[in-house]
Amino acid sequence: MNIQDLILFVRTAQTCNITASALQLEMTPAAASAALKRLEKQLGVQLFIRSTRKLRITAEGERYLLHCTEALAALEKGKASLNEMQDKIAGEIRLSASSDLGRNIVLPWLDEVMDTYPELSIQFNVGDNLADFYHDKIDMALRYGEPEDSSLVAFLIAKIDRVVCASPAYLAKYGEPNHPHELSQHNCLLYRFGDRVYDTWPFIDSSGNSTGNRIGKNNGKYNVKVSGNRLSNDADVVHRWVVAGKGITMKSRLDMAEDLRSGHVVELLTDFHSPAINLWLICPNRTQVTPAMLMLRDLLRSKCEAELN
Repeated sequence: MNIQDLILFVRTAQTCNITASALQLEMTPAAASAALKRLEKQLGVQLFIRSTRKLRITAEGERYLLHCTEALAALEKGKASLNEMQDKIAGEIRLSASSDLGRNIVLPWLDEVMDTYPELSIQFNVGDNLADFYHDKIDMALRYGEPEDSSLVAFLIAKIDRVVCASPAYLAKYGEPNHPHELSQHNCLLYRFGDRVYDTWPFIDSSGNSTGNRIGKNNGKYNVKVSGNRLSNDADVVHRWVVAGKGITMKSRLDMAEDLRSGHVVELLTDFHSPAINLWLICPNRTQVTPAMLMLRDLLRSKCEAELN
């Protein structure tokens, strides 16, 4: 029995679409259809009910899907175990990261990894949309914020505070805010993720005094509403705007670390701070926890620590 046929069967059961499954596995729809028929003939059962408009898995198909999924997972686990036994960093890493973090921070780190492990290959997807492990064909994602799905395997990489910053050129022209309330007098550079615009910035002052509108009953935490004439759904664009002197923004200290060190931007409102955010390396299940991934996890932790310190 062909393992690729089993992989195709699982994908088709998940998508209910032969053409989509074929494209994901780099097959033609005709070849995929023939492979499924071959598998059905070998098993002596019908796995799918086909019509001109849709595809539906049969009861026999659902029963076989459970065993097939477990068998493929066991094979992957065995392959990972062999690599671990050999202590060999090889194969392909398929990683997703957000735009600013991926392009400006992680990219040169991956170049170092490739130079150190020549038998490793990397597929690097960069973008601010949340990656879909299945449809985007990735093994792991590097993301800010808590994982929403508790079934995912997540490794904490770093806890990172957020900074309010602007370029020296902007401050020379418009002055520096001394209190979060004064941000209303400045052009704030805004980021949009999906339908949400991040135009409410949280602050905590060292004395515990209010710096904005209190968030519920959480002592010491407050929101400040900001506005500006520039909004983007790409965090890297917001990064470029602030360096170019177009306004003030709030971003991860990790994203802005190099520009803060070089003086391209200046940290503002240092008597106040914002709640830290966590950076996670996430994968869909433990079969993706390979020696290569563990190596990448450890490298990301050490690199982040060095950048932040």
